[in-house]
Amino acid sequence: MHSFSKVIEGASFSPVSQTDIRYQPLQLICLDSSGYIARVIERTEADYVTVKQAAQAHDTLTTLRPGQYVLPGFIDLHIHAPQWPNAGLALDRPLNEWLDTYTFPLEAKYQDVDFAKTVYNNLVQELLANGTTTALYFGTIHNAANLALAKACIKYGQRGFIGKVAMDNPEQTPDYYQDASAQVAVDQTEQFIQQLNDLNQTTDVKQTPVITPRFVPSCTPASLQGLGDLARKYDLPVQSHCSESDWENGYALEHYHMRDADVLDQYGLLTDKAVMAHGTQLNEHDYELFAHQQVAIAHCPISNVYFGNAVLPVKRVLAHHIKTGLGTDISGGYSPSLYQNIRQAVMSSRRLQDGVDNQLSAGQRGVADSAISVKTAFYLATLGGAESLHLQTGKIAPGYLADLQVVSLQNDFQTDTADNVFEKLMYQTTKNEIAQVYVRGKRVK
Repeated sequence: MHSFSKVIEGASFSPVSQTDIRYQPLQLICLDSSGYIARVIERTEADYVTVKQAAQAHDTLTTLRPGQYVLPGFIDLHIHAPQWPNAGLALDRPLNEWLDTYTFPLEAKYQDVDFAKTVYNNLVQELLANGTTTALYFGTIHNAANLALAKACIKYGQRGFIGKVAMDNPEQTPDYYQDASAQVAVDQTEQFIQQLNDLNQTTDVKQTPVITPRFVPSCTPASLQGLGDLARKYDLPVQSHCSESDWENGYALEHYHMRDADVLDQYGLLTDKAVMAHGTQLNEHDYELFAHQQVAIAHCPISNVYFGNAVLPVKRVLAHHIKTGLGTDISGGYSPSLYQNIRQAVMSSRRLQDGVDNQLSAGQRGVADSAISVKTAFYLATLGGAESLHLQTGKIAPGYLADLQVVSLQNDFQTDTADNVFEKLMYQTTKNEIAQVYVRGKRVK
């Protein structure tokens, strides 16, 4: 009989599609030694008892308490790691002012590697505690600090995708915090790719380097071109911001006489491994381009309330068959919790559908058929993010990575149906209710 490295017995919720979930009241989730789910055995299967007994005998069985549920780990598709100390600050300022006054001065501090270590060790633990098993990170321009972030991910067992931020446009970046030239931005990016590949030789939890032009305003054409060339040379993921705000969207139109997305595409940065954050100002032309190039969108609903100048129409984006996941966008988003962003994704979609200007009649006020369900928001945090990063995770099924969280129901009165339990979990879970977290089968909380 096949022996498993770990067996978890209990109830689970897993996404099936963009609008459906699957509930299993009792099953054995059997993990293999390489950190994948080898089998999921239902209560009715013939060998349920023998597999359970074997796991008990080998002390590899974890049995959940009543009121606990296994969910896939969450994937944060957009987070600025260095901005963690600023989470919640100055969200009432316009984006460009917020960057110049709060964000760039903070990020400049990461030339001090000890400061970087302190922040990144804290952040990675905080994200894992909130059920985030994979994160796509913007770092800073400092490679020593970016390596400190990778080491924090390795130390605490999180799967990180990490970008050395490139920003060389002297007109849009402060002299105390910028790449000295396009060549420096590109060379330092390539250096970071090599440093991270070296680090990966000695560890089980692999970290992935990401090509990271901050956004079109921060970069010159030469750095955008050089980064596009690197993305192709190393076949790596790309991340940036695209049409996040009226200001950013307008910048490309004014300086390039092109859409933001077209500028990035011109330099080879819109690939099937690209994840573009926000996209609140994308238009029909952009959606078709993203769908054709298989570019993913990181939806950051909390941040977009403050800086997006619009609501991303998630339903419309998904109808274009564009890969879409969820991001916290710390510190434009104030919370490290993707549960909070699941809730806001639903709320924002309702605001889009209903409209917000009470001086307009109900028929004119909103955008029909825009509301998403909490099941769709859950899909974004799990399978949507996994597809965006080409990861075999985000779902509880054989052959998928064992990235899991065990969550306790906070308020278990009269909760009769599985759907009701699921909705309560989505709306009420804080990190206090997340009892265990696993990344690639290894318990990290």
